[in-house]
Amino acid sequence: MSARLQGKRIMVTGAAQGIGLAIAEVFLSEGAALLLVDRDGPLLEREASRLQEQGWELVYAQADITDAQAISVAVSSAATSIGRINALVNNAGINVFSEPLAMSDADWQRCFDVNLRGAWNCCKAVLPNLIEQGGGAILNIASTHAFTIIPHTFPYPVAKHALLGMTKALGIEYASKGVRVNALAPGYVLTQKAYDYWNSFPDPAAAEAATMKLHPGGRIATAEEIARAAVFMISDECPFMNATCLTVDGGLSVLHHPA
Repeated sequence: MSARLQGKRIMVTGAAQGIGLAIAEVFLSEGAALLLVDRDGPLLEREASRLQEQGWELVYAQADITDAQAISVAVSSAATSIGRINALVNNAGINVFSEPLAMSDADWQRCFDVNLRGAWNCCKAVLPNLIEQGGGAILNIASTHAFTIIPHTFPYPVAKHALLGMTKALGIEYASKGVRVNALAPGYVLTQKAYDYWNSFPDPAAAEAATMKLHPGGRIATAEEIARAAVFMISDECPFMNATCLTVDGGLSVLHHPA
C-alpha cells in the first residue's frame, strides 16, 4: 500500500510538541516532506533533529507565526530543500481564557494575534504557491470552542469561531484554483496542556477523572488520533471536501447534558 501523503510538501506550525509534533510524526510516516515551524527554537531543534536522525525528509525554522515576514522567509527557504510547499497545517495556537470583563486588552490582542492573524499569515505565505501549482490543501486546527461555548474561556472561542469563518471564506474564494481549505476541531486531547490544566487543581487526579467523565467514551483523544484525522484531511482521499470542519471529540459536543 502506497504512502498516503507521498508527494506532499507540508508546512506544520506549532510542530515542536503536542498535536503539532504528533502530526509531524504521522505525516512523515505517510511519506510527506515537511517544513516544521515553532517559536520555541531549542525544543524545535531537538525534536526535528530526532526525526531527521530517523531518515525522514524535513527542514525546520524557528519563527513566530505572528511575524508575517519570518513566515514568508521560512516558506521561501524550504523550497530549496524539500521543494515548494503544497499543503499547510495551521496548528500553532494559544489558550487565552478569562471572564470577559476581567480580561485585559493585551490578552484580547494576544489571543487574536496568534489564533487568527498568525493563521492568516501562514495561509498568505503559502497560497500563492498553491495557486501557481494548480492546487493544494490547507488545514486549520480549530477546536470544539469554534462552535460551542464554555464559560470563562473568553476570548478563545471568539477567535476559534473566527478561524472557522476564515476557513470557509478562503475555501470558497480559492476553490476554483484547486485549493481546499478545511478545519479540524479536536475536543480535549491528551497533551502536556491537558496535564498542566489538571495540575492547576488541588487534586489533579480528580480533575483528570472529571474530564474523562465528560466524554461518552470515558476518555479523551490521543494526539496521534488527531494526527490520523489530519492525514485524511490533507491527503487526496477527500478531494471534494472543502470549506468545512471535521469534529474529532469522541461525541462530546453532541452530548446535551454531560455527566
